[in-house]
Amino acid sequence: MAIIVKYVVERNGEEKLVTSDKKAADQYDKMLDVAENLGTYIQAKGIKLPSDVSEELTILLSKNKDVIAKLFKGTDADSILEQEKAEVVKMDKKKA
Repeated sequence: MAIIVKYVVERNGEEKLVTSDKKAADQYDKMLDVAENLGTYIQAKGIKLPSDVSEELTILLSKNKDVIAKLFKGTDADSILEQEKAEVVKMDKKKA
């Protein structure tokens, strides 16, 4: 019999991620913390969004914090999107 360690990331009683990789679980948990903080900040500034839109937006921003930082520094969004497309193509070629 094998023993398998699983890490469960849970928010508000709901399982968000189950993995055997502790580092991945910690990163995902931190990303959810950042998203929650962004949601709180946006709401405190008086911007009212439906909860599902707010959750999707804050998770998107949190997952892409490095890209968002580049945008704040003045990097053109089109060039970032082109870089992302090139990375996807590169990854697809590796899989083939």
